[in-house]
Amino acid sequence: MSAPAENPAATADTTAVEERVRARVITDDPLYRTIPVALRFAPDEPLAVRIVFPAELSPEGTDNEWVFPRALLEAGLSSPTGTGDVRVWPCGRVQAVVEFHSPDGVAVVQFDIAALRRFLRRTYAPATPATR
Repeated sequence: MSAPAENPAATADTTAVEERVRARVITDDPLYRTIPVALRFAPDEPLAVRIVFPAELSPEGTDNEWVFPRALLEAGLSSPTGTGDVRVWPCGRVQAVVEFHSPDGVAVVQFDIAALRRFLRRTYAPATPATR
């Protein structure tokens, strides 16, 4: 008889997930800017998700990656959550806002809730066995 796993989430049979979505950068400008964003999950970090912004948005010319709890993203789709560098809240029935705080300022980005839910669902899906 084997001992139960101490952290079932860490041993879940999942695979890395990456989903490319479009997001809207919210500014004072009445016209919003749509950008490509990568949502990432790695099974070796089962409690975290990553949102990666393209290099062209960074003054350094490198991808800008934010890592934060998967539970924060999940909870923020139904009610405002977060008090630190990342805050998430629903914006109407079909949008969610993710707010990123850094020493350089604040970025406010709007996502379709359906895209975020699809990504989160995939992070919990069991891995598909490899075919030979």
